Amino acid sequence: MTDKVTKNSGPRLHYDCTKCLAFCCSIYERVAVTKRDIARLGKHFGVSAEEAKRRYTTDFQGERVLKRVKDVVFEETCAFLDQKTRGCTIYHGRPEVCRTYPGQSRCAYYDVLKFERTQQDDPNVVPQVKIIFREDEAGE
Repeated sequence: MTDKVTKNSGPRLHYDCTKCLAFCCSIYERVAVTKRDIARLGKHFGVSAEEAKRRYTTDFQGERVLKRVKDVVFEETCAFLDQKTRGCTIYHGRPEVCRTYPGQSRCAYYDVLKFERTQQDDPNVVPQVKIIFREDEAGE
């Protein structure tokens, strides 16, 4: 009997989160959470959903979001990002939006990071990216 090689049926990923500076945790002003996400946080920390909501989330313009803190690389980041390792400290308890990000086989921020480090010939360069919401001249 020959050994059969099976291929991974998932899409080939073109990014490595462990080599990124956590743009996704830092440049967005909010990480929205659902009731289910809050319950998951509570389970992760061994507290009630209500306690998790109080401790780990805040209201942002009528939306429940994860709390943020000052960051050593970007202006602010998710409170659950380890600022030394740039890894998630609640990986198994993270919200659904974080679980599904970026939702495709490529991450644009990782691509920019790799491109700039190659262009600058510097493995430590950090391109600064900031999300800005504005209306265009047509008011759209």
